[in-house]
Amino acid sequence: MTDQQEFIIRTEDVRPEEILGLFVPIQRDRELVDKLKSTAPTIIEGSRGTGKSLLLRVCEQEQFSEFESGRVLPIYLSFARSSLLTTKDGQQFQHWMLASLCSRIVRVLAQSGLEARPTEAMNLLTGGHIDKPGEKTKLDKLAAEFEASYKNPGDSIDTSAVPTIERFREAVEDICRSGNIRRFNVLFDEAAHIFRPEQQRQFFTLFRDLRSPFMTCNAAVYPGVTSYGDSFETIHDAQVISLNRDITSPNYVTQMREIVYQQAGSKLQEEISRNGNNFAALAYAVSGNPRLLLKTIALAGTVRTNDVEKVIKEFFREAIWSEHSGLSERYPGHKALIDWGRHFIETSVIAETNKKNEAWKAEGKPERTCFFWVHRDAPEAAREALRLLMYTGIVARLDSGVIATRRELGTRYSVNIGCLAVDSPSPIAYVSDLRTGLAVKRFTEYGANVASFLEIAARVGPIVEADLSAVLQTLLVKPISVLDLTAHQHEALASIGIDTLGKALRSSETDFKKAWYIGPKRSRQIMNVVSAAVFEYLSG
Repeated sequence: MTDQQEFIIRTEDVRPEEILGLFVPIQRDRELVDKLKSTAPTIIEGSRGTGKSLLLRVCEQEQFSEFESGRVLPIYLSFARSSLLTTKDGQQFQHWMLASLCSRIVRVLAQSGLEARPTEAMNLLTGGHIDKPGEKTKLDKLAAEFEASYKNPGDSIDTSAVPTIERFREAVEDICRSGNIRRFNVLFDEAAHIFRPEQQRQFFTLFRDLRSPFMTCNAAVYPGVTSYGDSFETIHDAQVISLNRDITSPNYVTQMREIVYQQAGSKLQEEISRNGNNFAALAYAVSGNPRLLLKTIALAGTVRTNDVEKVIKEFFREAIWSEHSGLSERYPGHKALIDWGRHFIETSVIAETNKKNEAWKAEGKPERTCFFWVHRDAPEAAREALRLLMYTGIVARLDSGVIATRRELGTRYSVNIGCLAVDSPSPIAYVSDLRTGLAVKRFTEYGANVASFLEIAARVGPIVEADLSAVLQTLLVKPISVLDLTAHQHEALASIGIDTLGKALRSSETDFKKAWYIGPKRSRQIMNVVSAAVFEYLSG
């Protein structure tokens, strides 16, 4: 038996220096980490739980260990708190990003024993001279002020201490030259949040403008819901790489099993070995998402047939769709798109896919599919709905420019295999049959004028950019039960009266120490975990 507490399902739950112990260096992930280390700007796209943060942290820790020889200093920075920025400053996001980046560089330099002298360049990154070592800099305080702006959205914030991008780049060059640092390698995590297009455009403009011989920028973003803006060219300004794990690879199950083995005890490992077909069914059901694999194994409790089939039916019929439908609470203006997307996948894509697979099976043909194709001229509303489905991992975009019938061009997608299997009398048997014949060249086609596409286009009209700040206060009174936390973490919060998202955000380490069996070390850990879960929930 196992339970959810035994698995670490978020990178935020792990101390950075312990990250390498969880890393399974399969070929694809190893290649991505090496890309992040290079001088070429790289953007990794992946749905929630695919391991984007882990790869950035692995890159950071490996470069720290290699610093004496390579002299490349990694700067890991998360922008998860962007959802709280609600000031009237039109450039608030850029000011906050620069202030946060300056503060993080100063901190990493201090932790690495570099550039302790109060030079002009260091003063620029701190916002002014620091009288006492270790005290918060002016830009530290400014970043915190922006992050607390949701409490008083009408207040003005003095940003005069924030350097211009030009001055910042000059300071970075001076610090690199004086400290014998070859370059800074910036790793932006949670870089572009869902439904904050104006923030995304500012981010990618900054991403492009920061590039220099002394600084490389990399980022992790969500697929489908990221707006790069007109001034950012994904071909010239960065290489965009998908984190989708290839479910048609002959090594797929082995790779997913190794991810679980990194955390599983000997009893669970033996159980997985005895029930290899059952484990393979779960591995394919999650369609390459490590977090979902760990969660479903934890929920199943065992890898026995009845437990695996029960969790597939419950999780992929209820939990994964609940997360997708929940987006409409955050962004009521997109409710029609969100609801239509679910209806389209369930009644059209899944129905057609299963119909094809059943027909091929009856005819004795080996081919199976979980893939579908959408014409490049499909209405914007339909494409937007599919992008939202990509965010939650129900749909994955494989490639664009794919030629289908009548030489038409479009985008090829896959639908989550667990969602395909839920209505089968035996999900394990269904997945076992499907995985042996998956053929990416077999897919259902949806042309530009599919009736349901035209219907949603007429109903929705032009796509309106949504803004999280409009519903932020409503979200902050949501119960803490909406967060993706372990049972123990939920119990700890309940024991000290933290019952809403707003209370969790305002809590301190001292507050968490009041929980049962929570000491100083655990209080900081649980505060970080809870904060990360809150920001992930707020961002969609």
